[in-house]
Amino acid sequence: MTGPRTGIARAAIIGGGVIGGGWLARLIENGIPCRIHDPDPEARRKLEAVLAAADRAYGKLTMTPRVARAGWELAGSAAEAAAGADLVIEAVPERLEIKRRVYAEIETVNAAGVIASSTSGILPTELQAEMANPGRLIVAHPFNPVYLLPLVELVAGAETDPAKIDWAKEVFAGLGMHPLHCRVEVPGFLSDRLQEALWREALWLLHDGAATAEELDAAIAYGPGLRWAQMGTMQTFHLAGGEGGMRAMLAMFGPCLKWPWTKLMEVPELTPEFVDRVGAQCEAQAAGLSPRELERIRDDNLVAILQALKANDWGAGRVLAAYERAQADRGAAAGTGGTGGSDDAGDAPPAGPVRTLARAVPPDWTDYNNHMNESRYLQAFCDATDALMRLIGADADYIAGGQSYFTAETHIRHLDEVAALEPITVDTQVLGGAGRKLHLFHEMRHGRDGRLLATGEHMLIHVDLATRAASLPGPAVAARLAVLAEAHAGLERPEGVGRAVGQKR
Repeated sequence: MTGPRTGIARAAIIGGGVIGGGWLARLIENGIPCRIHDPDPEARRKLEAVLAAADRAYGKLTMTPRVARAGWELAGSAAEAAAGADLVIEAVPERLEIKRRVYAEIETVNAAGVIASSTSGILPTELQAEMANPGRLIVAHPFNPVYLLPLVELVAGAETDPAKIDWAKEVFAGLGMHPLHCRVEVPGFLSDRLQEALWREALWLLHDGAATAEELDAAIAYGPGLRWAQMGTMQTFHLAGGEGGMRAMLAMFGPCLKWPWTKLMEVPELTPEFVDRVGAQCEAQAAGLSPRELERIRDDNLVAILQALKANDWGAGRVLAAYERAQADRGAAAGTGGTGGSDDAGDAPPAGPVRTLARAVPPDWTDYNNHMNESRYLQAFCDATDALMRLIGADADYIAGGQSYFTAETHIRHLDEVAALEPITVDTQVLGGAGRKLHLFHEMRHGRDGRLLATGEHMLIHVDLATRAASLPGPAVAARLAVLAEAHAGLERPEGVGRAVGQKR
């Protein structure tokens, strides 16, 4: 089985640091088994820490049930890792001779797989200069944490086969990323050149005593950083020009660009004393939080920002929404998990209740007690119903064709509490699916201890969207629903079906 829309049966990663570990997390999360090589004797421990952080983040990131995570293993050498891999990600230190040595070892065992370097700025033409088959090398430069940030810069060298860039665009988009093709091969590519200009200026301000590390970060985090989460420098300044846009902005402030405000062409000398001063200020700013604790805070904030942007169909949130839709479609095509299904109504349906939701409770789903509030129980059951809809084929294309199901009646029992960030699952049973009606029963449980948290009973009516009147479902949807309803007819009737408010159990 290959990963979603990627055609990758197996991947290899050479280098298990922060970037290599992040790549491993994103790949196995998307069902792609990996071998990874890193000579560090502590590699497994460090990688498992990154994977634990990624697992925690992914549990909150998407609304769709997650694909079963693929396996991974440590390899004793780069050659052992790369043998038979369709994609080999190189994430070794930024030294040209080390990277070239790794490519030579890879080429002894792998003649066809694409080699993608995670370099932050070395030109791919230099990387591929000594390769036997340079056409398959590209740069795929990600951003930390790789498992959450969607941007990946794709750069071709002078001898890169253009088809490899096109292939990489599809592959990384299938992994929930935004592939940005840097069409001109320039040192540092695009994003790092922008980042390093800001970092260089920050170091000078700190060096000259104009600000501390904490003050410099505040200057970004509470102002332009919030804008940058949704739009870049050019669009930000375009808006700053008011109705005149960028033209007005350049007319007003363009002359300022010649003022000696910055030291972008110089770098302060990194003396031991200066390095100690920068390090001490950053450690003080951390206020005793360990790097792992700061990573968790960072990931929580990124998840919240991505979800907020998704709600507004904007920027990186649009990438996340597309990834979720692809995951749901993949589940429907595979016939497994919460969105499993089949294009053939004669295929074997799920024998028991269908897993329609598996996620962690987002912090913004909770009340002042940090417990999931009652409106979000309905939200979870709505998401579960949507998953069931995709299972039977009543998906976005079906709705675009003018047909859908509308919920006519709902009864929810709130049976137990669940706190923010705790895992929940929903399993769905079809109680009836004949004619215009669809009768569903959801059970929500705690993802770790299995406690029954709530039940939701829902009656839906099939509707013609042109007339807004009840109608019979399309033949394909009706057939798939009938098969599922027949399979569930033999199940025990869930406790609580038919309950009304105030009735005792």
